[in-house]
Amino acid sequence: MMIRRITQLLIGLAMYGISLAMFIRAGLGLDPWDVFHQGLAGLSGFSIGTVVVAVSFLVLLLWIPLRQKPGFGTLANAVLVGVFADIGLALIPAFSHLGGQIGMLAGAVVLNGIASACYIGARLGPGARDGLMTGLAHRTGWSVRVSRTLIEVVVLGIGWLLGGSVGVGTVLYALAIGPLVQLMLPWFMVPAAVKAPAIEPEALDPCAVRS
Repeated sequence: MMIRRITQLLIGLAMYGISLAMFIRAGLGLDPWDVFHQGLAGLSGFSIGTVVVAVSFLVLLLWIPLRQKPGFGTLANAVLVGVFADIGLALIPAFSHLGGQIGMLAGAVVLNGIASACYIGARLGPGARDGLMTGLAHRTGWSVRVSRTLIEVVVLGIGWLLGGSVGVGTVLYALAIGPLVQLMLPWFMVPAAVKAPAIEPEALDPCAVRS
């Protein structure tokens, strides 16, 4: 069972990184955290994958006052999503016509949903950004939805000011990713030895979840 969980986790994280590259190549807007990552990448001159990794570890520092504990999946997430994003960008061409952009965007959303269900279902620890969201909710008494919205509005605003890409893809991601993950999660959820606590539907959003 552990071999299956680790394999599923690694495949999910690889797909998540590739989906991020597809969003960028579509050129129609990114999810809030990746708007932030793209803005920082443009400002710093580093690749977006490098920025994703760096931000992941900086976010993990915020877990300390929130008393969150990372798992193996948390650390793997922090490293591998950025690595595979850069690999994807090296392999996937940009599209200059709208039809190709729309197709790339749709594929990115679907692949991101599958990827998120894979690594959440592996039950090996939340992503750094997930833990920040749920830790803030736990420490403040706010709902997960309020915590997630607050964090994403802040990073989206900063990323947009830094030149990150906001567009129809940002809106599509916000509307589609939660239902997609919730639909696919039962296919990939590894049975737990004991009954796990119920997961709030709003916690299944992987902007949240990371990815």
